Amino acid sequence: MDIILVPGFWLDASSWDEVIPALEGAGHAVRALTLPGLESADAPRANIGLRTHIDAVIRTVDSLDGKVVLVGHSGGGAIIHAVVDARPDRVARAIYVDSGPLGEGGVINDDLPAEGDDIPLPPWEGFEEADLTDLDEDLRTAFRARAIPQPKGVAIEQQHLHDVRRYEVPATVIACEFPSSLLNEMMDAGHPFTEELARIKHVELIDLPTGHWPQFTKPAELGKAILTAVERAA
Repeated sequence: MDIILVPGFWLDASSWDEVIPALEGAGHAVRALTLPGLESADAPRANIGLRTHIDAVIRTVDSLDGKVVLVGHSGGGAIIHAVVDARPDRVARAIYVDSGPLGEGGVINDDLPAEGDDIPLPPWEGFEEADLTDLDEDLRTAFRARAIPQPKGVAIEQQHLHDVRRYEVPATVIACEFPSSLLNEMMDAGHPFTEELARIKHVELIDLPTGHWPQFTKPAELGKAILTAVERAA
């Protein structure tokens, strides 16, 4: 199976480095992406919006034969959901890592402080404690050293979806900060945060208790969770 890994904010393809060996060891072809504007700290980020990143992933899907599995971490979840919308017949399963699908008209996060076209990684004090679970001082130092400013447009541009067949594509949520029990309660209650997820006909929830960056805090466990989800798509 071709597995496409889409990083969250401030991260490039290398953020998946400790997860990839488990996937390749199981015989899968893995493509970790560096999205436009995240190539380096000096990369231009003007005129890069959510659609720019969506289109970059669509190009990768179109370059491959057969069906693919999409994996999106954090803000990458919004991106892969739009790719499912654009190519519902090409996606075997969408896997959301501490993330979920973003519905029509939503934005990923328009509260993050920007500097021109950039959104730098905020100070740790700007995150919830649950975000930082298991992210010790060494991991925080390494994360900040590798962090690349996020293009502002990706965070604030509205999501636009067109094809209801996206709800037919199976989805897996790897639940880190919020346990699956809470996500189920939110879906049952019609909470706006899970409204789009609740519309998907086949949803699997996998618990991986840790903070918001399991690719750093629990990479081996994340690799196993992704493999569990991929097996459902085989």
